[in-house]
Amino acid sequence: MRKATVTVTYDEEKLGALKMYLLQKGIDFEDELVKSIDTLYSKNVPTAVKDFFEMKNEAPKPVKKQEVKNSG
Repeated sequence: MRKATVTVTYDEEKLGALKMYLLQKGIDFEDELVKSIDTLYSKNVPTAVKDFFEMKNEAPKPVKKQEVKNSG
């Protein structure tokens, strides 16, 4: 699945404080943002749409070709 970049404007001092305290706890800032966006996705996107994307993103299963033996 292709990734997109999201740009958000946020108070610089609050962001600095957040990053500092997350770092103290050993929590990755970007991972937490992704979790938050995933939560928004889960709450707001209809199940049918999520199912469609899952089916679309599943790797197609390879079709095995049967060998045809030539008896001659």
